[in-house]
Formats: sequence, C-alpha cells, structure tokens
Amino acid sequence: MSKRNLCQISPGFEEIMPAEYRDLVERGPYGKGWGVAEMGSFKELIEEHPLCAGCGLALSMRLILVSLPSPEDTVVVGSTGCSALAFPQVALHNIHSLFGNQNAVASGLKRALALRFPGRVKDVVVIAGDGATCDIGLDSVLHSWFRGEKITTIMLDNEAYANTGGQESGMTQRGTVLNMAPKGKKFGKVAVPEIARESGCVYVAVTSPAKPKNMEKAVRRAVLLARDLGPTYVQLLCPCPTNYKFKPNETLDRIRDQEKQGHFRPREYYTPEAEAFIRQLEEAKG
Repeated sequence: MSKRNLCQISPGFEEIMPAEYRDLVERGPYGKGWGVAEMGSFKELIEEHPLCAGCGLALSMRLILVSLPSPEDTVVVGSTGCSALAFPQVALHNIHSLFGNQNAVASGLKRALALRFPGRVKDVVVIAGDGATCDIGLDSVLHSWFRGEKITTIMLDNEAYANTGGQESGMTQRGTVLNMAPKGKKFGKVAVPEIARESGCVYVAVTSPAKPKNMEKAVRRAVLLARDLGPTYVQLLCPCPTNYKFKPNETLDRIRDQEKQGHFRPREYYTPEAEAFIRQLEEAKG
C-alpha cells in the first residue's frame, strides 16, 4: 500500500467529508517529505491554535510537525501543559497522557507498534513542556533513556509552568522573578541535555525556533536516529510572552538576546554510531 493510499478518502465519501479534511488529503504533507523550506505552500498539520499571541511554544510545535520525516507513520505523545491545548488542532495521531508519564506511555506504544506492524517504520515522538519533562516527569523520562527505548523526546522549554500561572520550573533561569516566584529562583537551569547524554541518548540537540532550518535538522536527525539506534532528545527554547511579560512580536528577538548574553547555547551531542549514521544521511543527499 502506498503512503498516498493511507490518507485517501474512500470513493463516494468525498462530498460529505469536511472541507478541512479534504484540503489536508489533497494538499497535506503525508508521503511528500516537505519541510521548513516549503512552509506556506501546503496544508500543514497545525494551522490554528488557542495559545497566546506570540507563543514560542506554538511556533515550535508548528516547526516540529513540519520537520517530521514521516508524519503519516508518526504518533505523538503529549502531556498536561500549554501544548495540550493545541493538540486537538493537530492533524496527526496524538495521545494526551497524564502529567509526567508521557515517556512511559510512549515506551509501551513504541513496543506495541513494533508488534502490530512488523517491518514497518512507526515513529513515536514525545512533545512536552519543561514541567512534564524535567520536573514531574523526570523519572519516567530518565528510565526510558536508561532502557534504551527507541523514542524521541522533545522538551518545549518555556522556562516556567506557564499553563498554571507562571510558577518557576527546573528550567527557569537563576534569579528570575515570576508571578508565582516573587523572590526569584534560587538555582540555575537543570542540565537536562548533559543528563540525556550521560543517560543513554544517542543524539542530543539544543536549539530554538529562531533558527528554523537548524531546528528542522535537529528534529529530523532525532527521529531518524531513534528508529535504529536508541533514545534521542531535543530541547527547544520557546519563551512565554504572557508570564515573562514581553510583547508577542518580541519572542524571536528574546531568544536571540538570550544567545548573545550566553544564557542560551545551541549545541549537539551524538555517539560515534549516531555520527556515522548522520554522515551516511548527508552523503546520501549528495
């Protein structure tokens, strides 16, 4: 069965299907391999959402979805947080897990898909905020890495519990004053990329939506490497204008300023096996 047939409308049902769905089938990304460079020219997997204006998390979700190498064979596992409000608008199989157990759910799902579809590629990607990934869910995240589960974990790092009023999280920077952290945070950001590297992830990337092509490269690499080699991790800085009180049109400038000031450092880690795999991918592209 071709990938096109996976999302075709059965003959005779075209007229009764919603226009939005027909548009997705006719101009959507399934089976086409489109990415960031083609954005705006096709029906994307998310085009509307209920999140705040200027939300760095919403932009990151859009870029993640457009960067998936095989969206038609991908299941996303999310968790409680701002991103959970947008997933109902995502035209992709996705699961809303309980707060913090997303990597446990993704681990079981990946194993079940391997049994149900032997010989077929089925990517499982976790997309969750810093609270679900670094704080409340850190135990299930770490143990999925320890076990070598072949899933990709993507943290939407908006440096706060933005969905519940702006409490500090483990990813909030030292000294930051928020609505519900009036005295400022007492310790720095948790070194999750370094923890991921030491916990068994074959590939780790820290990037942001301020550099869409770099972000696309990181997401694609993470998903492709997870298929065969083991767990991968991508951390995305996506500031929250509501809780950090900056203008909606200043989100990307804020990321760039963070980088200039040394508070944000894009980087990649990979094992020798992952490096060899990436080299093969690049050589295949020519």
